[in-house]
Amino acid sequence: MASAVDFIDLKSQYAALKPAVDARIQAVLDHGQYIMGPEVGEMEAKLSAYVGGAECISVSSGTEALLIALMALGIGPGDEVITSPFTFAATAEVIALVGATPVFVDIEPDTCNINVSLVEAAITSRTRAIMPVSLYGQTADMQELNDITDRHGLAVIEDAAQSFGATYRDAKSCNVSRIGCTSFFPSKPLGCYGDGGAIFTSDPELATVMRQIRVHGQGKRYHHVRVGVGGRMDTIQAAVILAKLEQFEWEVERRLAIGQRYLDRLAGINSIQLPVVRPDRSCVWAQFTIQVADRDAVVAALKEQGIPTAIHYPIPLHLQPAYGPISRISGTLSNAEAVSERVLSLPMHPYLSEETQDRIIAALPL
Repeated sequence: MASAVDFIDLKSQYAALKPAVDARIQAVLDHGQYIMGPEVGEMEAKLSAYVGGAECISVSSGTEALLIALMALGIGPGDEVITSPFTFAATAEVIALVGATPVFVDIEPDTCNINVSLVEAAITSRTRAIMPVSLYGQTADMQELNDITDRHGLAVIEDAAQSFGATYRDAKSCNVSRIGCTSFFPSKPLGCYGDGGAIFTSDPELATVMRQIRVHGQGKRYHHVRVGVGGRMDTIQAAVILAKLEQFEWEVERRLAIGQRYLDRLAGINSIQLPVVRPDRSCVWAQFTIQVADRDAVVAALKEQGIPTAIHYPIPLHLQPAYGPISRISGTLSNAEAVSERVLSLPMHPYLSEETQDRIIAALPL
């Protein structure tokens, strides 16, 4: 068997950033402020500047970011939140955790993002928010969603766990709606060495509420003004993010180039349906996901050549035992069900060489 290819190569990234990462972590070890140390505030300021000025509230995970956003909006039992069924479970999980009902709307078959043309029909008197998922690194049609929520007095929470660094009409993902939430899970476009996440908003009142919620609802020490959670991001993870920010723009450019190279080299192959990037936005390719008819055969052929693959996601959320019974379906979800049987993610990361990428492409049974 040929030598194995890395699906995501964090080792090469660390080697390239080792002096900066080590120095940042050592600084935390030296001052010993492991929770809410100075690196947390420094990171929040830099991330805020990066996305275009929205306030940044760092939290312990991308899931916690979504949960705190819902809590800050006061969403709870009896409310509904419209979202996509084709995403990781955390999106629906947080809606259920606050006692609200996930309402699933079908996706576009080419981008796999929520089909915004179907959203308005799903709105009822119980709807409080829309939570689009910026799947695989590309935002949904955010302006259309913002227009819908303006008409109906709702909020948009962008689940941008996979799209930090992407753009939409020249604005950055996480700053294209009232609230943007991202994840710093190690495999994300901007990842730390554990768990972490962030919330972005240009609403100062919401920002204050979310900062209180992340520290057990405290307005000041031991003065609890609301119900909260233990949602702080630890200082060492913030230090890692600060080190990675030094070459994050380079990594984004590499992701764009590698993704485009996949698109160019695989164009015109009838057995492969390629992902589509809309002309008014960019995709940072958290995953490069194709669609194929005989997925098992393609997985086996690539495995034989030492090439790993992944399936994001094999079962839509409305068909999951935990979420089917507690959700509402608007219309049919035929696209979500169809693509879940066809999607296949190929190795994708900023350190993927052209030689290795050509090897992956050559191994595909076309």
